[in-house]
Amino acid sequence: MKIGVDLPAAEEVGVGSPSWSNVRAFALAAQAGDLDSVWMFDHFFNRRDDGSVQGMYESWTILSALASITDRILLGTMVMCATFRNPGLLAKMAATLDDVSGGRLILGIGAGWHDPEYEAFGYPTDRRGSRYEETLAIVRRLLDGERVTFAGEFNQLRDAVLAPAPSRRIPMLIAGDGPRVLRLAGRYGDAWNDNGFGLPDDPNYFGMRLRTVLQRLDEALEAEGRDPATVERTIGVTVRHPGVVLDPDDEPAFQGTPQEMAAMFDAYADLGVDHLILEVGPKTVASIGWVAEAIALFRR
Repeated sequence: MKIGVDLPAAEEVGVGSPSWSNVRAFALAAQAGDLDSVWMFDHFFNRRDDGSVQGMYESWTILSALASITDRILLGTMVMCATFRNPGLLAKMAATLDDVSGGRLILGIGAGWHDPEYEAFGYPTDRRGSRYEETLAIVRRLLDGERVTFAGEFNQLRDAVLAPAPSRRIPMLIAGDGPRVLRLAGRYGDAWNDNGFGLPDDPNYFGMRLRTVLQRLDEALEAEGRDPATVERTIGVTVRHPGVVLDPDDEPAFQGTPQEMAAMFDAYADLGVDHLILEVGPKTVASIGWVAEAIALFRR
């Protein structure tokens, strides 16, 4: 099972505003600590309930910079908002970044959800699911080297092609657990993600939801004629360093020793999860050391 972390590219309580030096140090520590991947979200900002704004870096710029200073660790998007970029541009950017990184991109794409940023920058909020479905269809075909003519409700392409073509099949990740998204994962996905979990054997709602959604994913893949083993299962897990005071929004976060974290990794692996993506708090080099110790125990 692979294990990765979300990058510290947003303002964080106790850490402050994002800085390139912090992102760089965090990613290099993750690579040195034997982690498999780092992941970047795709948002302009987060507007909190009180109206204040949480600042964030731009996804592709950060990943492109990391591609040039790392040489092993996978670079994932969790996830690109489908309507922030024209599908052809998104595919072109993905092909370029994959080449720059030496074939290390995992292209996660989602429908988007945070209305304040859409409204602030003039992006449409209507029919996001349908726009998302068109984007997936177009991007997959372009990345597969096809010449694409497409007359959709939101996008029109005429003999579009990526030149140069991608040198490999760039894996596309579909995120979400609704029936429509699971169907799209079966149709277009090389990987699938669901987020917001803690211990996998938690007896409350989250533990039950994990097992239920994994079963529903298998059913959706079979309905699309896919072998379930051909789609990588990725799960986002919230983890907080033992010294951190938990916020109610962190639940159901894991908080424990490296030995306990290694046991959690074993439990997820036993469920057939292929890739864990940790939302670590605080996002510091010291926290990477804590995670790396657990990984070493898990892989011993």
